[in-house]
Amino acid sequence: MAQHHHPDHAHHHHASPPAGGRFSAAFATGIALNVLFVVAETLGGLWANSAALLSDAAHNLSDVLSLALAWGAAWLAGRPATKNFTFGFRGATIQAALLNAALLYAALGFILWETADHFLHPQPVNGRLVMGLAGLGVLINGFTAWLFRRGQKDDVNVRGAYLHMLTDALVSVGVVVGGGLTLLTGWAWLDPVLALVLLAVIAMGSWGLLRDTVRLGLNAVPDSIDLSAVRAFLLRQPRVQSVHNLHVWSLSSDGHDTALTVHLVRPGGADAAWLSQLSQALLKEFHIHHTTVQVEDGPGCPGNVEFHSAP
Repeated sequence: MAQHHHPDHAHHHHASPPAGGRFSAAFATGIALNVLFVVAETLGGLWANSAALLSDAAHNLSDVLSLALAWGAAWLAGRPATKNFTFGFRGATIQAALLNAALLYAALGFILWETADHFLHPQPVNGRLVMGLAGLGVLINGFTAWLFRRGQKDDVNVRGAYLHMLTDALVSVGVVVGGGLTLLTGWAWLDPVLALVLLAVIAMGSWGLLRDTVRLGLNAVPDSIDLSAVRAFLLRQPRVQSVHNLHVWSLSSDGHDTALTVHLVRPGGADAAWLSQLSQALLKEFHIHHTTVQVEDGPGCPGNVEFHSAP
């Protein structure tokens, strides 16, 4: 089997820069602010006997871990490939997003546990303190979400950080409202009820993130690529009779580092120039950056040509 490598891939196969460098300041700022807020909210929740505040503090703690994990993964994604990790470390962002989703739902379990305890053992709630700390949370989480607004559309790892912060800001708004109602009515049961509502909001808002990260972890075809369109495109190439073993998947959480492997039956084989043109066309039409094509003279024919286009 002969192998041909595209000589000019470095000029047009680079994916977008990893999020670690672009959002380092945002990650550092978000982590510092949320660590301070978790401490304040935990102490305030214990002082005010507020299940909503303690639940929000637990969720914010998971956000601190998530931000740190996302930042570390984004930094790792920028490291060069090695002889043992030939694709580099961009896949770390996918693993970080999966772990972040797991941390998020673990926090939801803690919220449910604490809320059930407050239902069974209701205690008076300091509504003013709840409102004050929750209002601070609106500012901190809203500002942190704003820091990630630019990258959240293109990178599920950054989107995880953005959604965590935006959800927390909205949750804190709800806690402010709940604290005000408790202060006005004196109904202690409002606080755990609010905690349950917050749990449902967080769970529903995070479902899309969990779904997307699981898909990436299972090497699913990216949402931006129509596999049937890729197959049809390959079949339209000159002398290509059939396409099999076609696989397309994303190598990182940003969706811009996509790989393809395929076997093409093409009588007469193919030369390096044709394979290079095919790789360029796949990059232009579908934004596929890493292409591995094996060309066969016919089914079961041993005279194959394999072509790789990758950094």
